[in-house]
Amino acid sequence: MVVGDIATGTEVLVIGAGPGGYVAAIRAAQKGLDTTLVEKDAYGGACLNRGCIPSKALITGSGLAHEAGNAESMGIHADPAVDMGKMVEWKDGVVDRLTSGVEKLCKANGVNLIEGTASFVDEHTARVAHGGEGQGSESIEFEHAIVATGSRPIQIPGFDFAEDHVWSSAEALDADTVPDRLGIVGGGYIGMELATTYAKLGADVTVVEMLDDILDPYEDDVKRIIRKRAEELGVEFHFGEGASEWSEAPDGGYLLHTETEDGEESTYGADRILVAVGRQPVTDGLDLDEAGIETDDRGFIETDDRTRSAVEHVHAVGDVAGDPMLAHAASKEGIVAAEVIAGEPAALDQQAIPAAVFTDPEIGTVGLTEEEAEADGFDPVVGEMPFNASGRALTTGHTEGFVRLVADDETGYVLGAQIVGPEASELIAEVGLAIEMGATLEDVAATVHTHPTLAEAVMEAAENARGQAIHTLNR
Repeated sequence: MVVGDIATGTEVLVIGAGPGGYVAAIRAAQKGLDTTLVEKDAYGGACLNRGCIPSKALITGSGLAHEAGNAESMGIHADPAVDMGKMVEWKDGVVDRLTSGVEKLCKANGVNLIEGTASFVDEHTARVAHGGEGQGSESIEFEHAIVATGSRPIQIPGFDFAEDHVWSSAEALDADTVPDRLGIVGGGYIGMELATTYAKLGADVTVVEMLDDILDPYEDDVKRIIRKRAEELGVEFHFGEGASEWSEAPDGGYLLHTETEDGEESTYGADRILVAVGRQPVTDGLDLDEAGIETDDRGFIETDDRTRSAVEHVHAVGDVAGDPMLAHAASKEGIVAAEVIAGEPAALDQQAIPAAVFTDPEIGTVGLTEEEAEADGFDPVVGEMPFNASGRALTTGHTEGFVRLVADDETGYVLGAQIVGPEASELIAEVGLAIEMGATLEDVAATVHTHPTLAEAVMEAAENARGQAIHTLNR
């Protein structure tokens, strides 16, 4: 121990209070285990503080402003003025409410909370350094540990987030003014969500992407709808180009320099440059080697279907354990980790994990695509329902996209779905439940859906796959 160390003990030590860590801690405490949760920054992790929640708040705000200003066809004429500072203040209020709620829930369930930075000393000991001068540290002996330290934005050479004009997603969500020109490096889900948001807020948005399209690996017809809508909002795309450097522009602002594989160079004017090329696990400073844990070549902690690392009493959940890097997957993994530690026969045995992209329109996916189903040996049957044939979609003014269901032709079991359109992130839950329960196309089609709703499109897609759709032409 270092001078000033105090020593404590716990049955379960959870490192990181994001959606994987705090859920794991609460469930472990619910199982009667003495549980200690260490967080160095803010409860809720990146999801609540710098990702899922703040981004969806700004997406909602920007969407509301854009809707109000573009509803002439409904007889609504408005020219909304956006106070970006006020919108960010509102967003922060949402975040504060949720993060304080996480802290209260942990305390109410009997979780011991410690603020500080944890690192391993050996297989059964961690040291927590408390922030602030003279705050000291403490050693914690544990029987089991759960690593839930999450991920951070990847930084590319020449684009230091310390520069005021170079943004990670965190800075983009905290800006109190809208830049006239926003250059975005990366056309993945983070880049596209923020491209949509800032275009609706009035910025001229330019997206550069090294690949030949956005949103890899979504299917082409899904990507096409999102790209077309973004272009309608004024987003400009340049594919096959990687960001090489930035420089100051002679007339003010900055220049974003790009280069193709063939060496062709281009420059684009920008007042801010958002780098959104992915995320990497946060494992530095944990001293994992002291606990006997190695990471893979990408820095992730390898785990089994019970969330155990190579050292069985040390678990890893969430982004730090690799794909799928989704908050809801992290929470599920956290529950499994806690229940495994409690001696229960828990495992990551879910049939499918849904994913969503909150662009305009939204994307919701779960399970297998038609191509993936064929590769897995199924004889897939596919049904679709376009939203332009949905009465509810027409009444909202949002008719782009479709619901597509993929099922096994022989048994009728639902294997997957791809939804692009209004409220896709909500609609996908029904299909996720169908897959998890082993439901068939007949089960989905026979379930009476409320009219008029967007969810009817799921029912119609099931009927379409069976050749019995009423409100769209059968294949």
